[in-house]
Amino acid sequence: MSDRLTLEELAALMKKGAGLTVDPVDLASRPLARFDEFGLDSLGLLGIVGELENRHGRPLPPDADRCKTPQEFLDLVNNTLMTGA
Repeated sequence: MSDRLTLEELAALMKKGAGLTVDPVDLASRPLARFDEFGLDSLGLLGIVGELENRHGRPLPPDADRCKTPQEFLDLVNNTLMTGA
């Protein structure tokens, strides 16, 4: 696994953290669709944030759980992981 979060990993986290089966191809074809269109609510996203924080051993920005789309979330997480911010 690289330091960058991919759509495939996000789909796996959605399954693990929220019990949602989402096809990564669907995420890739609609990266600007809102998470709620995939059935992910704020509590599910909070679980994904927690899993990523545990995995990488550092906190994500406080607004990570307020991202509305997969692309917004990937951009925020990957920017944070790459800069160490």
